[in-house]
Amino acid sequence: MTDREQDNPLAGAALDTLAVRAGHVRTAEGEHGEPLFLTSSYVFASAEEAAARFSGEQPGNVYSRYTNPTVRTFEERIAALEGAEQAVATASGMAAILSTCVALLKAGDHVVCSRDVFGTTTVLMDKYLGKFGVDSTFVPVTDLEQWRAAMRPETKILFLETPSNPLNEVADIQALAKLAHDHGAWLVVDNCLCTPALQLPLKLGADLVVHSATKYLDGQGRCLGGVVCGRRELVNEVLSFIRTAGPSMSPFNAWVFLKGLETLRLRMDAHSVSALSLAKWLQQQPAVEKVFYAGLPDHPGHELAAKQQRGFGGVLSFRVKGGREQAWQVIDSTRILSLTANLGDAKTTIVHPATTTHGRLSDDQKTASGITENLIRIAVGLEDVEDIKADLQRGLSAI
Repeated sequence: MTDREQDNPLAGAALDTLAVRAGHVRTAEGEHGEPLFLTSSYVFASAEEAAARFSGEQPGNVYSRYTNPTVRTFEERIAALEGAEQAVATASGMAAILSTCVALLKAGDHVVCSRDVFGTTTVLMDKYLGKFGVDSTFVPVTDLEQWRAAMRPETKILFLETPSNPLNEVADIQALAKLAHDHGAWLVVDNCLCTPALQLPLKLGADLVVHSATKYLDGQGRCLGGVVCGRRELVNEVLSFIRTAGPSMSPFNAWVFLKGLETLRLRMDAHSVSALSLAKWLQQQPAVEKVFYAGLPDHPGHELAAKQQRGFGGVLSFRVKGGREQAWQVIDSTRILSLTANLGDAKTTIVHPATTTHGRLSDDQKTASGITENLIRIAVGLEDVEDIKADLQRGLSAI
């Protein structure tokens, strides 16, 4: 144990305490709230100190593209929540995924990716990484045998979201971690839908966790950001890429995310309670064909989710009877819910995945991922759930 760890009053603290206090080192001003350092650069005491900072011989701030006290506070706090050795913040969730892939992969390498990831992640893997000689194979997130069959000697990363967006499919993180490590690969888990308040992939064997901080880590739809957490040697590789390429998180956004983290567990519990209530209600509606929410006992991933998650989260989806016309009718009939593709907001959002979040996928990719024309996704917010039900009923009753 280091001297710093011995002196750390937060050693062994619970998640709620870490979410409020981790990472903040008070300045000489004695501030109670986390300070916001809006500066692009830093002044050095001497040319010798500047040289030592730039070479890495001396720790400290160099340039806000990759060292900023406010961003560092956010990084240390989310690392504490995820149980990670280190974290590095990025400009967006997609920047976190891109930075991870570029830092750890080279031409000729291979990625096995869940076909149930966010649509833009699929495009990144398939179209853009492919241009630079990185091959990707997409498999069903829940089918371990297909993951195993897709492995090659050149496979370096297994990438997935669990639960998946928008169908709430649940992957066995421990089994996939073992598969990755048996083949000398890394397991990277997008923990966006659960956050560390509900799931800790690193404790289940994952090597890295990525987040779109834009979602639940913020919690109010205010800022864009991402973060990569995990083992120090891997995160340092990602940091090196960010230092060079510059997909950095702004200090202001980091400060906003710090405020969001303070209520993370409370919000995730509230989202989960309301989402389960809404999912059960939707199952009883005549116009609803099928509901996808891992919190429902009849969901195929329910037992596994209950084992590796502390709660089931706020995102669900459902298919209405009919096609695109009926799905759009339900969406357009709402008066309270926000028609936007974002999720993780205090405000409930509703969207048609086939023409928005997954609209860039080919028809075959949509079919393989279960993105049908009659599918609607809802990210349940913090409103009274009875008002959410009443708003949905406007459109459902007309089908």
